[in-house]
Amino acid sequence: MSVNTAFGVYVHWPFCAAKCPYCDFNSHVHHGKFDEDSFVTAYVKEIETTARRAPERLVESIFFGGGTPSLMKPQSVGVILDAIAKNWQVADKVEITLEANPTSVEAERFRGYRAAGVNRVSLGVQSLRPEPLARLGRLHSVEDAVAAVRLAQSIFDRSSFDIIYARPDQTLGQWEEELTEALALSEGHLSLYQLTIESGTRYFDLFNAGKLKMPSEDLSADMFEMTQDLTASYGLPAYEISNHARPGQESRHNMIYWRYGEYAGIGPGAHGRLIMGGARHATAAEKMPFKWWEKVIETGDGLTTDDTLTWDEEGDEYLVMGLRLREGIDPARYQALARRALTATQIDFLKGIGFIETLPNGRLRVTDKGWPVLDAVVADLAA
Repeated sequence: MSVNTAFGVYVHWPFCAAKCPYCDFNSHVHHGKFDEDSFVTAYVKEIETTARRAPERLVESIFFGGGTPSLMKPQSVGVILDAIAKNWQVADKVEITLEANPTSVEAERFRGYRAAGVNRVSLGVQSLRPEPLARLGRLHSVEDAVAAVRLAQSIFDRSSFDIIYARPDQTLGQWEEELTEALALSEGHLSLYQLTIESGTRYFDLFNAGKLKMPSEDLSADMFEMTQDLTASYGLPAYEISNHARPGQESRHNMIYWRYGEYAGIGPGAHGRLIMGGARHATAAEKMPFKWWEKVIETGDGLTTDDTLTWDEEGDEYLVMGLRLREGIDPARYQALARRALTATQIDFLKGIGFIETLPNGRLRVTDKGWPVLDAVVADLAA
């Protein structure tokens, strides 16, 4: 049985220059004066507290997400990385990723981030067409995006960028043309997400008011299928439902999540999964940035949630995360986590309709036919 021992650190920077209409992440536009150094002091303090609770870990991946971490000063990134290295052991080949927006102002900081220790960037390009960029609320142009991707590729060993598809009024032909351009621009990793309407966003309000026309389910399914075929033909097959890479270029940090490893969440609204006292804990921090800051300065961390997961919850989370991967899940690990085996009748039923398959190594994975209905497959297996 394979047990994942990888450990990662997720650092959430909550601030953005503008709130995108489709975004439901914990991101905030802050107006007025802001003492970044004082804020970074709280990150260092929370790292120290978390390392005391979960000591003796080998950090294999660090990920700065947001919000927009590329609004941070490079020296702030350096201070946080130093704090992680001081409190945990860091692997020689650690992957250190920073999410960035491709505006020219932020791209100018790339060399500073590289000097601070960042060795991989993930760029929020979202579209290679001007009109959709404007509709998605992005502050960069297509030219900015292409220039930032090329600059990142020249500075960092590894880089990735995101594109959103199945957008309002988008046709299959338009997406094929845009994806072909994205593949030509990519050097090893692409994240391709279908646009979803999330509660609490401006797009949610527009959609419910009938002012946003989304592609039909059939068209979205056709777009997904074409995406799988085209990316594979360019040598960037899907290794996860929305992520495509050349072999060896996969996001090591996200693989920790999907393989149900351990990770510490640092910063406002950050989530973590830590094994303490033989039990897996689900942690979450205060979402509001300045409330989080006050809580950390007062108590040492910003935690609002620290729940011990039940065996059933661990099994369910392993299914939800692991079945997103092309490599699938290990049924023996599921049994060790959930203290019960997957139901043979459910497996046989899903195999019978062609939604899952058993690989020669015994792992269970979702098929190409099953991927578009992944949520339903997971729910069936977890029942």
